[in-house]
Amino acid sequence: MRSIAVANQKGGVGKTTTSVNLAVALARSGRRVCLIDLDPQAHATLHVGVTPGEHPYSAYDVLAEGQPLAAALVPAGENLWVVPSHLDLSAVEVALANRPGREAILRQRLAADPAFGGNRQAFGGESQGTPTAPHATLPLPFDFLVIDCPPSLGLLSLNAMAAVDEVLLPLQPHFLALHGLSKLLETIELAADHVNPRLQLLGVALCLYEGGTRLASEVGRDVEAFFAEAGRGHPAWRDARVFQTKIRRNIRLAEAPSFGQSIFDYAADSYGAADYRSLAEEVAAAVLPARRPASSPLEQVA
Repeated sequence: MRSIAVANQKGGVGKTTTSVNLAVALARSGRRVCLIDLDPQAHATLHVGVTPGEHPYSAYDVLAEGQPLAAALVPAGENLWVVPSHLDLSAVEVALANRPGREAILRQRLAADPAFGGNRQAFGGESQGTPTAPHATLPLPFDFLVIDCPPSLGLLSLNAMAAVDEVLLPLQPHFLALHGLSKLLETIELAADHVNPRLQLLGVALCLYEGGTRLASEVGRDVEAFFAEAGRGHPAWRDARVFQTKIRRNIRLAEAPSFGQSIFDYAADSYGAADYRSLAEEVAAAVLPARRPASSPLEQVA
């Protein structure tokens, strides 16, 4: 299973739009995809037409209440399931303040479920409930896991980075975004060094792109040059690439969430749909170098 966290500590850069439409594009190509919404705003949940709170369990229950991931899975389209978010997720740092290994809880839940490549009983461990009906007909295993991270670098984002192998960074092409890039790289380094040695930055996707502007072109070239010259950088990000696909600024992408639809359901013939279809093809074809071996018991959990 490929596991990807879509992360950027800055809001408004296309993070949730990328998480949702990448997941849907992969699902429409025949892959089985799980989308986990770790943002308390629940925008990814709403974007795929699921109402926060209408199902028994959410990502909060998985992280803080010991529920298995299987119990929180909600069908959200052909080949697509979502673990919904809820406003309660904003209190997860307080709820887990004294929990040992709190940064690896999501990884443990993934390892306990065969749908995500786990090799233990799907509903063992700390589970306090039973799986919901949708999991009974779930085709196993998933091909892709996509996690929508919150616009911060706190415990939720750390849980995502501890659980996945790859990080995808949506980046708006303006100069202040380059500062945010350096901060996220520092976080990836810390996560790779201390909790997940397999973690690597898959690449940067330029979003809200206006190809006719000099600024967008210059920033795009600067980011490409940075990674081209990063041979001596940290192993977690020195092999990253800037995806050839640019997600063009498109009003249809902004409208789709209000209808609870992906861009492929809302405006299948739009630039937004074409761009995310192309990005999904790039992501699916991308191959990262071999991961470093785990060096501590915590890192070997997954």
